[in-house]
Parts: sequence; C-alpha cells; structure tokens
Amino acid sequence: MNFPVTRMRRLRRTEAMRSLVRETHLHPGALIYPLFICPGEGVRKEIGSMPGVYNLSVDEAMKEAEACAGLGIGGLLLFGLPAEKDEQATGAWAADGIVQTALRAFKKNRALDSLVQIADVCLCEYTSHGHCGVVGRDGDHYEIENDSSVALLAKTAASLAAAGADIVAPSDMMDGRVAAIRNALDGGGHQQIPVLSYASKFASAFYGPFREAADSAPQFGDRRSYQMDGANLREAMREIDQDITEGTDMVLMKPAMPYLDVIRAARERYDVPMGAYQVSGEYSMLHAAFARGWLEPERAMMESLTSIRRAGADFIVTYFAKDAAKVLG
Repeated sequence: MNFPVTRMRRLRRTEAMRSLVRETHLHPGALIYPLFICPGEGVRKEIGSMPGVYNLSVDEAMKEAEACAGLGIGGLLLFGLPAEKDEQATGAWAADGIVQTALRAFKKNRALDSLVQIADVCLCEYTSHGHCGVVGRDGDHYEIENDSSVALLAKTAASLAAAGADIVAPSDMMDGRVAAIRNALDGGGHQQIPVLSYASKFASAFYGPFREAADSAPQFGDRRSYQMDGANLREAMREIDQDITEGTDMVLMKPAMPYLDVIRAARERYDVPMGAYQVSGEYSMLHAAFARGWLEPERAMMESLTSIRRAGADFIVTYFAKDAAKVLG
C-alpha cells in the first residue's frame, strides 16, 4: 500500500523504535585494533599523520592490549618495526623478531585471553627497500620476484604461529602465498592456525599514513605490479576464488570505504568469514575533518563503521576500535 496508509516515518519516531527495527548492528567484538610494535622500552611515539595512534614498545603495547580486552574488542592485528632491515626481510621470520617477541609476551598475560591475536604476514616493514617481496634486478630494471617472496612469507607465517599467533594474515598479494603458508603451518604442526588472507587488496592512495607508521614506503617504484588495480571488481573476485581454493579460512578486504561495492559483491558470492580494513587514510582524513570542525566525530566515526558492516563485513580492522567500543558500551 502507498501513502497515506503506509507511512515509513512511523518506525523512526523515537530512539527506542529505531533501535528495535535497526538492520545493521555494531558490537565491540567485531572490531580489530592494529598495533605497531617497535624495539625498546617505554616507547610511545605518536604517528604524526594518525592522531591517537602510536609506535609502541612491547611493554607499552601490552597496556594498549589490556585496554582493548577491557573494552570487549575482538582482537589485535600486529605489525612490526624491526631494529634493522635487509633485502631478505630477516626480521620478519626471525624467532626473536619484534612481533614474535610481542606475541610471546602477550600470551603470558591471561588478561588478554579474550583477544584474538592476528599477525600480519608481509615483508615490507622488514626489507631495506620497502617492497613486499624479494627484489630481482637486471641492470636498471627490477622486478618483485613472486616465488622467492612466497618462500619467505611461508617461513614468516610459520615463525609467527610458533610464537603464539592465533591467526596469520598474509597481506603481500603474491600469487600462491596461501597454499605455501598452509603447507608451512601444517608441516610445522600448526594445523589449527587459520589463515586470514588479504584476498582483495588494492593499490590505493589511502595507505599513505600507514607507511609512516610502519616505515614501509618503497624506496623505488611502487606496488602496482602486485597489489590490485582499483578499477577491477571482477579481478577481485578471482583473487578471492584463488585464495579460497588454496585454503584460506577467512578473507580481508582492503581498503574499506572506497571499495564498499567489492565488499558487497564478495559477501553475496562467498560464505567464508569476511573482514574489511578501514585503512590509515580513511582514519586520517576523518580526523583532519574533525580537527577543523567539519564533521561531528562520534557520528561520523560510527556511520563510517556501520557502512562497512552494512556492506557485508563480519568484522572490521580499524584504528577507531577503542573509541567505537567506548561508544558501543
């Protein structure tokens, strides 16, 4: 029936009414908070382009993790800033690597048992050149080598699992990495550790602040030969198909807000658990608007997260996780 019999505003009159019929819900357990772990003790260095986000030594990261657990946040996504870098990304897979050290410390703290501890698997923070894989050179020409990079990624995933990671999350976008990681985990006795693949990761302008946070900007060239072209939705579905075929347990879409259509298309097509990463540029541009009084912080933050959830994400990696959890209560 049409107006005046049907009046859509009847169900919007009060907050209680709106809450009753709300279709999309957020809760703290669906939020994942990224942490950037660095060497040292007592280190809490704010990242200039990301207000409220810090490079943290393990002891300071422990405090952040405890705060997240107290807020009911679902988990942590751990990135490492090593003391030294080299062309083989040794710090990524070393037994005493910075993330491995943090994982062992976190696992001793029973107050963190409610947090799923996810270890990012990539080489860019650990390579002297800042690329996500091994660089092969032929005179002035260079190429990011796929297969040799995959071997190091698998080694890294196995090392992180041995240190206590609950989930390993390859973010490199090399072909064949999921199968190699699954084989390395199983071969090392870590059959129970799931893989969360960044199955649809686009070469995006929205990663800029992260590269400051993780000190991972490429020293030459860019990442367009391995991260996806932002114009390609169908290719994203092929990437996800491939990762599922190779054995990923979950998929992560990155970035989130500029690619809500990709999240929706994946949600309609696949039944695996799916997350989305509200990346650094999304966070930073909102904060820039907050600082100028252009947007209401709480409303804009929650609306942005709701849009990602509504598009189909089961969980969201976001630098807003603590602030949003406080709002959600």
